[in-house]
Amino acid sequence: MDIAPYKKPEYFRNRELSWVSFDERVLNEARDKSIPLFERLKFISITSSNLDEFYMVRVASLKDQVHANYTKKDLSGMDAKEQLAGISKRTHELVQLQYNTYNRSAVPSLEHVGLTIISEHEKLTKEQAEYVDSYFEENIYPVLTPMAMDSARPFPLIRNKTLNIGALVQKKEDSLLSRAEDKKEKKGKEKEKEKELEFATVQVPSVLPRFILLPQDEKTGQRYVILLEEIIERNIGKLFLSYDVVCAHPYRVMRNADLSIDEDEASDLLKEIQKQLKKRQWGEVIRLEVEDKMDKRLLKMLEKEFDIDEDDLFRIPGPLDLTFLMKMYGLDGFDEYKIPKYIPAAVPALMNEDDIFTNIRKGDILLHHPYMTFDPVVQFVQQAAKDPDVLAIKQTLYRVSGNSPIIAALAQAAENGKQVSVLVELKARFDEENNIVWAKMLEKAGCHVIYGVIGLKTHSKITLVVRREENGIRRYVHLGTGNYNDSTAKLYTDCGILTCSARIGEDATAVFNMLSGYSEPRTWNKLVVAPLWMRDRFLHLIEIERKNALEGRKARIVAKMNSLCDRGIIAALYAASAAGVKIDLIVRGICCLKVGIPGISENITVRSIVGNFLEHSRIFYFYSDGNEEVFMGSADWMPRNLDKRVEILFPVEDPILQEEIYHILHIQLSDTKKAHLLMPDGHYVKVDQRGKTPLNSQLYFCEEAMANAKK
Repeated sequence: MDIAPYKKPEYFRNRELSWVSFDERVLNEARDKSIPLFERLKFISITSSNLDEFYMVRVASLKDQVHANYTKKDLSGMDAKEQLAGISKRTHELVQLQYNTYNRSAVPSLEHVGLTIISEHEKLTKEQAEYVDSYFEENIYPVLTPMAMDSARPFPLIRNKTLNIGALVQKKEDSLLSRAEDKKEKKGKEKEKEKELEFATVQVPSVLPRFILLPQDEKTGQRYVILLEEIIERNIGKLFLSYDVVCAHPYRVMRNADLSIDEDEASDLLKEIQKQLKKRQWGEVIRLEVEDKMDKRLLKMLEKEFDIDEDDLFRIPGPLDLTFLMKMYGLDGFDEYKIPKYIPAAVPALMNEDDIFTNIRKGDILLHHPYMTFDPVVQFVQQAAKDPDVLAIKQTLYRVSGNSPIIAALAQAAENGKQVSVLVELKARFDEENNIVWAKMLEKAGCHVIYGVIGLKTHSKITLVVRREENGIRRYVHLGTGNYNDSTAKLYTDCGILTCSARIGEDATAVFNMLSGYSEPRTWNKLVVAPLWMRDRFLHLIEIERKNALEGRKARIVAKMNSLCDRGIIAALYAASAAGVKIDLIVRGICCLKVGIPGISENITVRSIVGNFLEHSRIFYFYSDGNEEVFMGSADWMPRNLDKRVEILFPVEDPILQEEIYHILHIQLSDTKKAHLLMPDGHYVKVDQRGKTPLNSQLYFCEEAMANAKK
């Protein structure tokens, strides 16, 4: 298949601008009045968190390219400077829309339901002011470290992502500092009437709650909160007693947090990552957020110090860093404005008295989280740790929870004398520190810990349990699309299977042997592994559909993933579409493919589902002339997944489980409530519900899972 004609830059959307579109879809959920109020607060918070990570990693990478005079263009034909200009425009528009949503919708709505956010300390009542000042003295003041800048004290280092209050201060005439300086002045020199303005700053402590509940109004029942920075700003004069505070305003910096590690040169990867993590706090400033009414003199000082131009300056008409709204979601007393918490349902195949190994021997088990509980995955490891017949447990870990029962079970297994091998991916972005802690703990417990393959991230999700049984050694395997994280498993939609297929078991052993340093096997049975040959397998499967379409046969592809930005895969999809293959894509986030290109992508639809859960599963369906093939796995259609990570794609071959997967895809393609359709101009629009049955796929799966558990 010649895909070169389909690789023209005009056929692709820029990856970064496509990501901004995703964050816009998240924010649109915050603007949907049909969603309960406190759920909308979550989406405003998620928008902020997403944007932070985007700047720290993606924008930071583009800045590095500019500094290095790297002029190579991306798949859409844009160089780094052009991308940064486009990003600045779109993100400024996004932030403006975000604060319009917060100020004009969220805040008035909260007040209407009995919760007032006091955005300016000047608006406190006398009683509230007294309470706030007392709270400052008792709980905040002892934690603060005020810093001033002058000839003897350089500009302080401002940590990444921290919220700070900057101030311009002036020495008091009768202060000790002022008198000390006066003595230094030469005799006969007339003292300047106006003292020079100096910069001072104080970090808003992240160890304290971002918002403080004030006493409730006994007459109306209205509840009030005020943000921590407003309390500090109100009392900032108490921090600089020798100065008059001319002005004080909050600000926040975002730094380059992309780790650059030469693994070939690093003799100890763990130590090198620990060293790089410290640098993350002091990387180049790539974004400055300030209160929109900040004093111009103070702003000028910050811009100069951080070397920030207008494109990277965000004037914020409200509180900086709206991620505090996620904490506000947890306030008691507002349950009627939240979606009732969903409790994952039991897995029907495991609803009996048999142990998990007996149940797996009955047949492969499909897991669909968070609709079905994640407990079987945890129990799989826990039972293996205790089972005297289990000889070995092998597992890959990418992201785990803060108090992981899986980590505890692995440690217990090692203490019980079992062979435990764990690959801990130290390069899992923003989880590096957690993973270092877990790795050290597992090593102390007696586990054999592997730190991944040089030059590659291990992103695959696989657990192998080797058990001695009457008929000999049997291998049990869990394969999944999501992390071994019992916390996020309640929030992310993922799929997995439990199997004791001998051929998959052989492949699982081969995977771990490869990861621990042995060469890969000559042949693989069932698993498709990246970066070895997954790309080729996907291209082959797409080509089969293309050929079938050209020969007049039915041809169909349905693929669900987080992101789609691989040039080769997209070009192959274009070629298949041009041949007549019907292609339906469910892509949550980045999508560089363009729909509706005449003669090229007219047979392709792209939809993005943004709902109460984060869509995270990867599912791939190929009609294959009636011999339908279904795969699930850890990889998106991105260059990093196909070429730079260890990923696993696994087939679903049991006819009953295949039907369940078809059903999942069908329901998602039928979603009329949470699905957004990609348009030829690059915009996403909600599905037109006229003449269609209202369907929220996530809610449907919740109700279905609960009903199946009751049968």
